[in-house]
Parts: sequence; C-alpha cells; structure tokens
Amino acid sequence: MTSATDSAAPASTALRRSLGFRDLVVYGLLFIAPMAPVGIFGTLDAKSHGAVALVYLVATVAMAFTAFSYAQMVRVAPQAGSVFTYARKGLGEGPGLIAGWMAMLDYLLIPAVAYLFSGIAMNALVPEVSRWVWTALAVVITTALNLWGVRAAARVGFAVLALEIVVLLVFVVAAVTVLVQDGPRRGWLSPLSGDGSLGFSTAAVLGAVSVAVLSYLGFDAIASFAEEVTGGSAKVARAVLFCLALTGALFVAQTYLAALLTPVSSAELAADPAAQGPAFYNAVEASVGGWLHDLVAVSKAIGAAFAALAGQAAAGRLLFAMARERRLPRVLARTSDGTPRAALLVAATVTLVAAVWAARRDDGLDHLVSVVDVGALVAFTLLHASVVGWFVVRREEGPPRWLPHLVVPVLGALVTVAVIVEASWTAQVVGAVWLAIGLAVLVAQRGRRTPGAGAVGAAGTAGAAEGPDAEPRPRDDAGPRP
Repeated sequence: MTSATDSAAPASTALRRSLGFRDLVVYGLLFIAPMAPVGIFGTLDAKSHGAVALVYLVATVAMAFTAFSYAQMVRVAPQAGSVFTYARKGLGEGPGLIAGWMAMLDYLLIPAVAYLFSGIAMNALVPEVSRWVWTALAVVITTALNLWGVRAAARVGFAVLALEIVVLLVFVVAAVTVLVQDGPRRGWLSPLSGDGSLGFSTAAVLGAVSVAVLSYLGFDAIASFAEEVTGGSAKVARAVLFCLALTGALFVAQTYLAALLTPVSSAELAADPAAQGPAFYNAVEASVGGWLHDLVAVSKAIGAAFAALAGQAAAGRLLFAMARERRLPRVLARTSDGTPRAALLVAATVTLVAAVWAARRDDGLDHLVSVVDVGALVAFTLLHASVVGWFVVRREEGPPRWLPHLVVPVLGALVTVAVIVEASWTAQVVGAVWLAIGLAVLVAQRGRRTPGAGAVGAAGTAGAAEGPDAEPRPRDDAGPRP
C-alpha cells in the first residue's frame, strides 16, 4: 500500500524504485566497511584486556536490539527519512523532528570522517600530494556517482565492496596459514577470554563494547532507501538484520585472528597508547609481511571513500524527507529523474567543508571522531521509544507482542543510553548544543502543520489519528512481521 505522503507527492518530489535486496546490503556494508575494526583494534584490545573478539560478539548482540527496532518500524512507515519518519509515527511531530535533527548530525559528519580516513591513507601511499587534496578528490568523485543515481552508485559500490571482501579473505587465508605453521602469539581462546596479562574483567569488556558499537553505525542507513526499493518494506527489514549479522561475523573473525597474531600483549598496548592505532597493521606486518600491510592500507583508502558515498546518499535522503515534511527548506525536497540532487549537493557541501577543514589540521581527525556518534545514539534511543509508542501505547497494530514491542526496544534503549553516558565529554557537549538548536527550531515551527501530521496529531494520541485528516498508515507488508 502506498503511503499518503507518497501518493500526494508530485513527480518532482518522488523517488524512483530501483533497488533490490543486494543493493541494500551493499549500501549497508559500504557505510559500515567490512574491515571497520582495523583502525580501533589496538584500542579495543587494550581496553578489553585482550578479549577483543568477545567485545565484538557482545556489541553485535547489543546492536541487534536497534536493528530489530528498525525492522519493526520500516514496515509501519516504508518511507525515506528513517528514524525521522519512525519517531513522527510512534511519538509525534516534535520527537520526529528531534530524531531527524540528531540523526542529521551524524549523517553529515560520519562521511566527513570516512573521507578524511581515505585522504590520510592515500597521503601515506603518495605523500607528495597533500591529504586535504586526496580528501577533496574523494568527495568530488563519490558525489558525482551519487548525483548520477542511486542504482549507478550501487553498481560501483558493489565492485568496491567486492574488493574489500577479497582483501579481507586474503588476510584470513594468510593469517590462518601463519597460525597453522607457526602457532599463535597468544592463547587460542585469549581473544574471547583475555590474554592473561591484565586478567579478565567484565567491566573492561563492557567498556570496550561502548566503543565497539560505533563500528556498526551505518547499517541503519539502509532504512533511508525504503522508498527506492522494489518488493516491499519486508525486504528492507531483512536487509537491515542481514547486514548487521554479516558484519558482526566479519568483525569477530578478523579481530580473533588479529589478536592471535599480535606480537605484544594487551598490557603493553595499554601502556603505549601511540601503538594502539597501528596495532592491526603491525600485527599483519610482523606475522605475514609488508605486502599485506600495503594491501590492507589501499583497501582501507578506497573503502573509506565509498563508505562516505553510502553515508552521503543516506544523508541526502534524510534531508529530502525532512524537507518534504516542511521541516527544512522545501527546495531540498525536489528530485530530478528520481534522485534528490539538491539534498545531495547540500550534504556533499557540508561534508566537504568539514572533511577538508579537518584534513588541514593536525588535530582535525580527533575533533571529528569525538563528535560523530552521539547524534545517532540519541536517534536510536528515540527509535526504540517509537516502537513502544506505536505498538504498546497507541496499539495501532492491535494487541502488542510484548517481546518485540516492549522488551527488545527497552533493552535497546538501555544500551544506547549507556553508550551515550560513556561518550567523551566533547561529544556530549556537541550533542547537547545540537539538541538545543533542534529544540529552538521546533519551537520556531510550532503550529506549522506538515503533510501527514494527522497520523500522530498535536498531542500524539491514538485518537488524533481517527479524524478526517488522518494519514492512512503506510503499510506494504510483504510477509509476516519479524
């Protein structure tokens, strides 16, 4: 069933349905990056006392609560906008704006971090060219692909993702070969139980999990393409869950092998913070050889740029959805040949400025990395609240099922709130300032009725949806709910 928003939208604000299940998974994997743990492996190994594979196993389970909440809400509102749309449905117009506003912070800055990673990696390979030049070049190339169209970008992204998977497989084969021939540097079970140098600590593992969950940011971007998928919202829900499960398995496998190859203990890494950043590369070079070190570096450079491509595409869809609901300038809601080019250009401009600014500063990466996560975590918390609001409080689907509609979202919200509490002081301050600006925007827009606002009503009550202006619920279920 087509939503009221879709049916009422003129052709100039309609998105083209052209994506399949594989395309959704490609976008999700690109945004996350199959080898995302490479950059923070040493930090997590030191924090967890060597139980780094266990950290990613627990983190995958923790993020599964959020993935499941996405799978619930994408069936309720199969539209672009992701958590902005879901919070409007489950909580009301005000929380919807705040959810979209907080998600916007991450959707604009996460690509900037990825572009900067790409620029740094390319500068290390070709130092004659400044890293800000490489960074800007990556923005220009991927923006051109996004403007070309979501299907074309998905095709190119699939090729890049295939390259990353091949490099990861090469690492796995090389690592297993070395382990069979020479044995591990640590105990076989140490990546799950700790290496013994600092002793196993549940608190240390959970502290590391609060950092590791940031590796998964991006799987939620799949939901942003709900209006461009052929075959119904059930396909989006499956893609979200599949993408998280696959990346979790990849993360556990590569960190398990890297931990066995690491020539130093977790205690030594904890005592030498400077060695934590290149710990994965050092383990590869010491055990396998410099050739694999360079291969992983090239893969990370290319993969980071295309992670930013997926992030930029998701950011464009979020801006498009918020503009279509008149929460942002209406010009951002226009499309050309089914592509939201105006929104994409605005997203690209913001990320270009942020990435190049950071690339030209020695401390630019630290500044960006410290603030990219808090917005998404607040948005995730509102997502979980939306599930409870829609299914339990308003009972729009009839009697709720307590496990998926209450227990899972409450546990998911506890996880995201705990990670916010563990976030850096800088991230908390930036998040609070951004939230204050969003609240000011909400107050300034108070009284403005957006298309489809009857779905939640001014008070956010179930009864508000029963009036003559109520928006039909945008359900297009293609199979049973998860």
